[in-house]
Amino acid sequence: MIRKAFGLMVVCASGTLALLLLSSILHFGLVWGAAPQQQQARQTPPATSGEARKTIHLVRAPERTIQDTNSSFSAVAVDVARNEIVLEDENRDQIMVYGRLDNTPAQAALSEPKRVIGGSHTKISQNCGLYVDPLTGDVYSVNGDTTNYMTVWSRQASGNVTADRELATPHRAFGVVVDEEAKELFITIEYPPAVVVFPKAARENDAPLRILEGDKTQLAEVHGVALDTKNQLLYVANQGPTSRNANDVGWARDVEPGTPTVEWTPDSDRWRYLVPGSGEFRPPSITVYPLKATGDTPPLRVIQGPLTRLDWPAHISLDVEHGEVFVANTVTDEILVFRASDNGNVAPIRVLKGPHTGLGHPHGVFVDAKNDELVAANFGNHSSTVYRRTASGDTPPLRTIRAAPPNTPAPMFGNIGALAYDTKRDQILAPN
Repeated sequence: MIRKAFGLMVVCASGTLALLLLSSILHFGLVWGAAPQQQQARQTPPATSGEARKTIHLVRAPERTIQDTNSSFSAVAVDVARNEIVLEDENRDQIMVYGRLDNTPAQAALSEPKRVIGGSHTKISQNCGLYVDPLTGDVYSVNGDTTNYMTVWSRQASGNVTADRELATPHRAFGVVVDEEAKELFITIEYPPAVVVFPKAARENDAPLRILEGDKTQLAEVHGVALDTKNQLLYVANQGPTSRNANDVGWARDVEPGTPTVEWTPDSDRWRYLVPGSGEFRPPSITVYPLKATGDTPPLRVIQGPLTRLDWPAHISLDVEHGEVFVANTVTDEILVFRASDNGNVAPIRVLKGPHTGLGHPHGVFVDAKNDELVAANFGNHSSTVYRRTASGDTPPLRTIRAAPPNTPAPMFGNIGALAYDTKRDQILAPN
């Protein structure tokens, strides 16, 4: 998910961005160097056996908050039949729908969405993967690291409502796409790396049809996914970190070729199958497989190497008609375009990058073939930007949807797993 792309975030303690700082943080030991009161407390002799031990429950308001109250976009899809742009707002756990031609005026603070799905009843959490059914307009939304399921919503859904359908997914699911002809649903799993294929109508604890995984696949921290149903190909974006699984199997157990997984348990502890000491950082890549690939199948082609410019690639989109693959290159603020037939250490045929593009840590990308446009979801500046499909270089967007006033800082907080306080520099450190 997003947080991995930005490493360790350092924020001044007097800042006003996105993170909750409890006033009692020092009392919980999340510090570098203890406060004088802590040091004094540690010198206090332990209670005698006759003294009662009590648990004290502290409930207090935060002294201040560092938080981003604006939407930041992690994925995008265009509903071309209904002329709408659908965006995942991972910052506020929402799905937001705008008109395809919406364009925030320079003097406006933001554009109001047509519909928003969000709230405690939706069970949306760190939503990072998105697919819109071209026929019905149903929205498929993948939750990331915090919860293990995908939600499905009818096009009319709005507000704090329950999903029409849920599907249990392996932990750390990310991308989603559907083969509408075969009615198969593809979900990428970051780690242990895999592509899990379900029936499109799968729900609750339904088992997958097949699983692509294993050392020969060269999958490594899997993120984006795209399909070429015309040529029966599967494209996958890999960020690089990986390790080996015992017997080349991480999620599938007792699998017979062509049959569903036996006793499918996506929430089980798969870490026990990892080989200790086998972890490594491979160069990021785009790997290509037969569409029906299963098990430990090697890729047909691999785009990988320094000429590719790949750096923490997130979502990808495929233009089958023109034979091009579009990649959201998150860290470097770029959209990279490769030939769909590329293989090896090759340079992109186009790069969209520069201060005039409006790109800010793009995380989502979508090729709108009907309108010959390219749409990006920017997690780093609260916007979605639209370009001509063939845009390259430092090209300004045709339109911009902003969810915050211009130049509003975006701390890009993701899955914050810890906190630390540097007493010497008076700074809070939040690894994402």
